Amino acid sequence: MTIAGYLEEHYGLLILLLGLFIISISDAHLDRGIIRRIIISNFMLFVYSVTCYLEEYLGDQSYYSPLRPFLSAVCYSLIVFILIFIIMIVYPKRSIVFWIPAVTNSVLCFISLKTGIVFTISKDNHFSRGPLGYLTYITTGLYLFYFIYLFWHTRNVRHIEDFSIPVFMIFNSIICIIMPLYWDSMTRHWFNVTISIDIVFYYIYLLQQYTKRDPLTNLLNRQSYYSDADRFANTLTALVTMDMNGLKAINDMYGHAAGDIALKTITDCFLKTVNQNQRVYRIGGDEYVILCASTSEDEVKDLIKRINEGLKETTFSCSIGYAMKQEDSTLDSLYNSADKMMYEEKKLYYEQKGKDRRKR
Repeated sequence: MTIAGYLEEHYGLLILLLGLFIISISDAHLDRGIIRRIIISNFMLFVYSVTCYLEEYLGDQSYYSPLRPFLSAVCYSLIVFILIFIIMIVYPKRSIVFWIPAVTNSVLCFISLKTGIVFTISKDNHFSRGPLGYLTYITTGLYLFYFIYLFWHTRNVRHIEDFSIPVFMIFNSIICIIMPLYWDSMTRHWFNVTISIDIVFYYIYLLQQYTKRDPLTNLLNRQSYYSDADRFANTLTALVTMDMNGLKAINDMYGHAAGDIALKTITDCFLKTVNQNQRVYRIGGDEYVILCASTSEDEVKDLIKRINEGLKETTFSCSIGYAMKQEDSTLDSLYNSADKMMYEEKKLYYEQKGKDRRKR
């Protein structure tokens, strides 16, 4: 048992953890709470790798060491807590009840040092499971199902590229739980590396979201608009433009914080009405675009009708225009046609309100 032996087994893991730590502490975009949970997860993965290495070494000896059962209890406890922090990186706000299974698992694992309820290590250094021998795997399974439940019921995106990484993380977590049940000696180190890779990929996913989304509304931004217009050029059939009415007056009278609330409110209306073939973008202050793929004109009109009905439930309104793609249409020509219709509606809105459009 040497440091060189540990490094030989875990060098790749240490590089992953160290690299992620360096990136995390210098990050200027992510929420500090997320960064803190990533760092804690990294530390627990490091402790878990050291603990497993020591436990394996003692397990290979012909003599019994009282340190081995303690290390086993630590390993079984850390497995669950590491999974908890992975969930909390994705879904930060959890109640006290969320921690109860993990704490119970840990308490029982340490009680097992005296009772053997979870595991026992005989005087001839032989490991065997107790009546609750699969407690840790059951507990991690419960948290994994809870992770899937949260993902399914709280997802607010409709496009596969936006939830492919969480699905990837869930799949890897399932593998980490199932494989040790059959090949424990072969898969002890898989957990460390797999979870650390999950964290790295989720970190990349978060940074990707920052580059493609508007920070205020969380809608896709102008850069994504141009990228997606090119990517979906073959299936693009219509373009809808929307411009909020009266934002300048709200900002002048109540402040920009009130204006931000207004923009978020109308954003919710847009997101509630679009389907998988329709993507919403914020391309300016109060300017929005919806790219419609494989969408007929009747469906576009129905979409606009649903948006207006949703806006009626708020104190805000938008002027909306649309254009259907023709054989010679370009993105700019589609946008200009839709924008022209939208400004005709905006002109009518201000005429009816008897307001100066320049003070909108």
